[in-house]
Amino acid sequence: MVVISLAAIFLLLIISGLVSASEVAFFSLKPDDLDRCRDRNSKPDRAIIDLLNQPRQLLATILIMNNTVNVGIVTISTFLMWELAGTRRPEELIVLGVTLAVTIAITFFGEILPKVYATKHNISMARLMSELWKILVALCRPVSVPLMKMSNFVEKRFEKKGYQATVEELHQALEIATSTDETTREEKEILKGIVNFGTITVKQIMQSRVDIAAVDVEKNFHELVDYIKGSGFSRMPVYRETLDKVEGVLHIKDLLPFIDREPGFNWQTLIRPGFFVPETKKIDSLLKDFQEKHVHMAIVVDEYGGTSGLVTLEDVIEEIIGEINDEFDEAGQVFQRIDDHTYVFEGRITLHDFCKALSIPADTFDDVRGESESLGGLILELNEGFPAVGDRIAYNQFAFTIESLDKKRIRRVRVTVS
Repeated sequence: MVVISLAAIFLLLIISGLVSASEVAFFSLKPDDLDRCRDRNSKPDRAIIDLLNQPRQLLATILIMNNTVNVGIVTISTFLMWELAGTRRPEELIVLGVTLAVTIAITFFGEILPKVYATKHNISMARLMSELWKILVALCRPVSVPLMKMSNFVEKRFEKKGYQATVEELHQALEIATSTDETTREEKEILKGIVNFGTITVKQIMQSRVDIAAVDVEKNFHELVDYIKGSGFSRMPVYRETLDKVEGVLHIKDLLPFIDREPGFNWQTLIRPGFFVPETKKIDSLLKDFQEKHVHMAIVVDEYGGTSGLVTLEDVIEEIIGEINDEFDEAGQVFQRIDDHTYVFEGRITLHDFCKALSIPADTFDDVRGESESLGGLILELNEGFPAVGDRIAYNQFAFTIESLDKKRIRRVRVTVS
């Protein structure tokens, strides 16, 4: 009986340690770690994302399991003490010794040691335990859900006195702080860009799939050079068969030493590995990745792994300092201002850039945009079908008049703001 009790206590201490390590592992993951989980998209990584989509549910389950295991250790230790003492009323010194031993064991082996380890190996520990915790979350739901409801009730009654500034409130504070003549318009725009920087996703600023200049890996060298001459880009994605199968990125400078080679030159050996990011990645995290990996371009993929767009370091930096036009950029290529109330926009402009151009809140069209990220897509959502040239679509104070289109997309739109 004594041996069985000791074995049970040892096993429960291991479980307590795993529970404590899991708590630290899951809740110490940074946004970059979660982005890497989305990129890998393995079963444990998907389980991590699912669990952290409901953090309160996960935390409640962890606390339930932790307390259950620790109570089990204390209970078995008590029975073991009675067994060794031969009585249910042992001397105070024995009780004190057992209590001290159990407390030290739970604190050191069930809390401190596993949490120190999990802090250094959080992502590996989270992957190891993620699928088990999905099962435990489901099993503990009948207990965890009522506890969460009670917690919410208490929080509402004893709400903390504090202050969290929203992005909108920061903008208002910024307007007040920069209302003097000493602050230029350019400085105000840079400060606004900094405030918004952490809230913008890659999908909002990327160049859409249909506008990507990419090269087929099967082209011969002369066809490649001719295509590059007409593009004006310094880096180009290389694909096989379709744009959903990107092989890597070709840096045009890598071709310069071989410019006089024959058509059969194997230029494919110059392709560099591509850097792929999900649509949901925040651009502040992307900027860190660009810095760490020493790359300037990322291929944006959707939830199915298909190519949805392309984003560059220049796109990210422009969110802070404004548009950067080089010798290959056409002036006014995405919009033209006619007067104070009338503009002409390219249909491919992102809604993010459209709102910036009109100096309106970025969430102005959130209720009607659906999954659209471009002005053309927004108009299709509003019109519930493909419009004709001259059609006028109204939404709140905005009137969109179709000026040009082709069979597949809206090319140019006149926008009137009342």
